[in-house]
Amino acid sequence: MSRHDAQEMFEPDAWEERYAGEEPIWSGNPNAQLVVEVSELTPGAALDVGCGEGGDVIWLAQQGWRVTGADFSANGLARAARHAEQAGVGDRVDWWQVDARTFAADGRRYDLVTTHFLHPPDGGMVDVTRRLAQAVAPGGHLLVVGHAPSDTFTHLSESHRRAMFLAEELLPGLPEDFEVLAAEQRPRTMVRDGASVDVHDSTLHARRRGANPRA
Repeated sequence: MSRHDAQEMFEPDAWEERYAGEEPIWSGNPNAQLVVEVSELTPGAALDVGCGEGGDVIWLAQQGWRVTGADFSANGLARAARHAEQAGVGDRVDWWQVDARTFAADGRRYDLVTTHFLHPPDGGMVDVTRRLAQAVAPGGHLLVVGHAPSDTFTHLSESHRRAMFLAEELLPGLPEDFEVLAAEQRPRTMVRDGASVDVHDSTLHARRRGANPRA
């Protein structure tokens, strides 16, 4: 993956190829900040954009959410659907093939909209945040998490590292009717090539003002 330019890495063809094999790409565990931020929320309808193999979708469904998993890779969605069936939550999830860069809510509303580790190039995550915010119902929550820039990622291309972001850089993408609950970089330990590495997750959690807020 480190050989690819960030622009190429965000195109569907690269991910279709990556998900075409049989070996799992991700751990299947829910992302850490999702668990931290969502565990105390009242379950409702959730949308996970860039869901990959479905780890977060499955965890949300197990917590009682009705979940739509969205990704631009058909192969990734097929994997996610298999994993959801194997986990016994296939009846609580739906799937949507869509590119986050052109995402349009088109009247759809969710109590939770979440995305983890999307890194479109050229500051594109601000626009993605703006698009995803339109799908949040009044009183609902938006959670956007990504890699903070760090020397830890020197093995990646320069353009890929430039696609990383700080949480506060996404604030211009929030509509005026959103209240920021968290915008910070949170430390986390990950394992890469068998070694523990300290990283920071840029975490933006915001709530749309309106009726029936979910605490």
